[in-house]
Amino acid sequence: MTIKRLLLLGLTLLAIMLSGLSLLNSWQKPQFQSRLELYQTNIILQAQAWQPEDSSDKNIQTIQESILGANPQMSATKQYKEASESVQTSLKTTKEKLVKLQSSAPTPVLSLSVEEKRLQKSIQQQQKLLAELDLRLGILQTQQQEIDNAIKTWSQLPQYSNINPKYQETAEVLSGMWSNPPRLFPKAEQLIQQNLDSWFRSTALEKLYQLQQRQEALSSLKIAQQEAATQALLKLAIIATIPTLTALLGTIILIFLLLQRLFKGRESLLARNGDLVWSTPWNWEIIIQVFVLGFFLMGQLFIPEILSILPIPRGTGNARIEAFVVLVSYLLVAFGSLSVLYFSIRRFFPLPENWFRCKFFSNWFFWGLGGYCAALPIVVIVSLINQKLWQGQGGSNPLLQMALESRDNTALGIFFFTAAVAAPFFEEFLFRGFLLPSLTRYTSVWGAIFASSLLFAAAHLSLAEILPLTALGMVLGVVYTRSRNLLAPMLLHSLWNSGTLISLFLLGSNN
Repeated sequence: MTIKRLLLLGLTLLAIMLSGLSLLNSWQKPQFQSRLELYQTNIILQAQAWQPEDSSDKNIQTIQESILGANPQMSATKQYKEASESVQTSLKTTKEKLVKLQSSAPTPVLSLSVEEKRLQKSIQQQQKLLAELDLRLGILQTQQQEIDNAIKTWSQLPQYSNINPKYQETAEVLSGMWSNPPRLFPKAEQLIQQNLDSWFRSTALEKLYQLQQRQEALSSLKIAQQEAATQALLKLAIIATIPTLTALLGTIILIFLLLQRLFKGRESLLARNGDLVWSTPWNWEIIIQVFVLGFFLMGQLFIPEILSILPIPRGTGNARIEAFVVLVSYLLVAFGSLSVLYFSIRRFFPLPENWFRCKFFSNWFFWGLGGYCAALPIVVIVSLINQKLWQGQGGSNPLLQMALESRDNTALGIFFFTAAVAAPFFEEFLFRGFLLPSLTRYTSVWGAIFASSLLFAAAHLSLAEILPLTALGMVLGVVYTRSRNLLAPMLLHSLWNSGTLISLFLLGSNN
């Protein structure tokens, strides 16, 4: 075995170890879907206040109920209870880990102290989230006439020692307002404005203004509630209606393609180029070299180390800086990976036909758009199964959380460029443009589609996303192998990420 192969083997083992550790660590992290569902619940609560001009119109009431559900407040109460219990369980587990770590390390060790700080930070974040959940859960309980349960929920906040004292003060204000007889605090309105949002804020303010007998403020609040409810209902219609119609269209496309494949056989669209492999001039060493050195180690080792020594302010909470760091990190990884790819295969130039083909004047647009519609019902079904398997654990892409919680338009624009432009170009060029065709030297086209899709999913380093992303990768692979044009999967990938981000922007803007 040559020195190059030994070195490549060692780097491969290192990449597998780093990726495996990242995937295992994601098991302890909550899925992004849980937080997303709470955001959607909040916008549903706000939309329920909408009142049509003709309140007797049953058609409008039916449409509103179909969007919001029969009893949104009861559903929200159940969901917030489950979320609170889930965080409490996670918090208990993290505290036990910290105690175990501290008891097993009588003398300070650097690696242990780093882990200890990570656990302490996790405890602080979980306690803050639990306080936010309990503040809101209590308000929901008051609307279900569970006043005693609400006061009990708010009374739990003082036990969270690491949270902002303003949360505890807000809990005291809410408890006082719903006590019998009610008690009012001097800074009640200010605390409610600062520590509650959307429907929860307006509900608490409505109770406060009623107790203070401030009719003018109450009237203004009602007008604001109606305006906010109208906007929330419109956002819900966009979030729910467009994906539903797209999924319906995608289901029709899938049925048509399957029937065409059944009756027309090799003349069908699905069979086009289905068995046509690429002529691959390089061997497995080049494939491993590109992905181990150019992708995994570049993304997990080299680029993070470079960024750590750059004078970039961190931990400031500035959304623009976070978005910029994400973009720079991604562009550096892409540049490094594509550079390794270029220097690895340049001795094989000129490449055989169909390699990295991007032909603008062809039918790539219809393949990309149709593939997006077809991917939606497939990935939705796989995601539903996936949620049952992982039960809210398994981690998620941190970019999604940043996009959901960002309130800065410039930051949102940077996030959008990263996810909807940079990611589709780079990932499709690497996974569909290079990996999939290279694998056809050793396996069938379908085998190459599956293997490249699984590696594409694993590269996102989240256990909970492996099944959905593998399903998406399969559709991307089918679209590319049938169209033989990289622009088609790039468009599909861009539409997928754009649709996700637009939904996140709409949900985040309402909270």
